Amino acid sequence: MNLHQLRFVREAVRQNYNLTDAAKALFTSQPGVSKAIIELEEELGVDIFTRHGKRIRGLTEPGRLVLESVELIMQEIDSLKRIGKEYAAQDSGSFTIATTHTQARYTLPKVVQAFMQKFPKVRLSLLQGNPRQIAEMVQRDQADLAIATESIAGIDGLVTLPCYQWEHVVVVPPEHPLLKNKSVTLEEIAAYPVITYDSAFAGRSKIDHAFSLRGLKPDVLLEAIDADVIKTYVELGMGIGIIAGMAFDAERDRNLRAISVGHLFGMNVSRVAVKQGAYLRSYIYTFIELLAPTLNRKLIEQAMRGEHENYEL
Repeated sequence: MNLHQLRFVREAVRQNYNLTDAAKALFTSQPGVSKAIIELEEELGVDIFTRHGKRIRGLTEPGRLVLESVELIMQEIDSLKRIGKEYAAQDSGSFTIATTHTQARYTLPKVVQAFMQKFPKVRLSLLQGNPRQIAEMVQRDQADLAIATESIAGIDGLVTLPCYQWEHVVVVPPEHPLLKNKSVTLEEIAAYPVITYDSAFAGRSKIDHAFSLRGLKPDVLLEAIDADVIKTYVELGMGIGIIAGMAFDAERDRNLRAISVGHLFGMNVSRVAVKQGAYLRSYIYTFIELLAPTLNRKLIEQAMRGEHENYEL
């Protein structure tokens, strides 16, 4: 048994059981991958994959258990490599963050700036996607951590901790009738065309749920993943917008006004997620502390060990 065989098994599953694609991903030959997997099966005395002719089609029951062990072993190997790299160069390396557009555009700039001042030798990358996509990036070791709303909580294989709370705001042009009210209602919002987030982003589920509880069905004219897009169409007079409060800046958005609607849609929590059991380099802990001062290395490590699972803001 060797590490090459374990890598081949894992990559075969990741490539949807296509050994040609697995071989390309690992820069080797398809016959070599097939032979190595067969030799591993013979050594273990069980079939890892189901087959149709020479093609593999899926995992057998023992194969699923083998894959779980392979994932754990490869994760530990990756951790060993990271440990070596960290102690060879404690203030340099690579760091990949997976996040949504809202977080990348409005929350992270100041945090990233402060981080880069502390660690100028670190190569920082930002990957964007919806919450499910960024969670998968961390699960597949394509990113070191993910940042999104609470929708990433409870995903298998991830440890998530709360960073900060925020609420939605309604954005309207100046002189809009809704600005005359001290506090708006769901019924008043539903009287206008609404421009807001796509269902996968920025607490949209809470918006829909609030309207549903009141038996209201707002006229959602346009859905977007980007608050700047939403604000642009509001400025054109096409409707009113519902966006994350962090996405509104009175100085920058001079052609708009914001109305707080946290009392209608509730508070939202942005969370940071890391892969369970992963080895985090010291500067990643520093980044998390810059993002959420309520978190510290000790608390994060406790969460990684399965302690303080119910920690909330």
